[in-house]
Amino acid sequence: MSKETIINKLDSLPLNQLLEVETFIDSLYYQNEKSSLTKVAMKLSESAFSRVWDNEEDSVYDNLHFR
Repeated sequence: MSKETIINKLDSLPLNQLLEVETFIDSLYYQNEKSSLTKVAMKLSESAFSRVWDNEEDSVYDNLHFR
């Protein structure tokens, strides 16, 4: 599907449905933005967590297997 096809379909919709489409597009946009921010936050916190998680005292837990 091309952008032109989508635009042609949008042109045929009544105003109330265009508003619904806009709301849906906004929700997709914010969902992607939220996901990107979460990934950035996780990446930024890796070094802080690695200092806590990667230590000799807790290394015995690294080899535990849970069923």
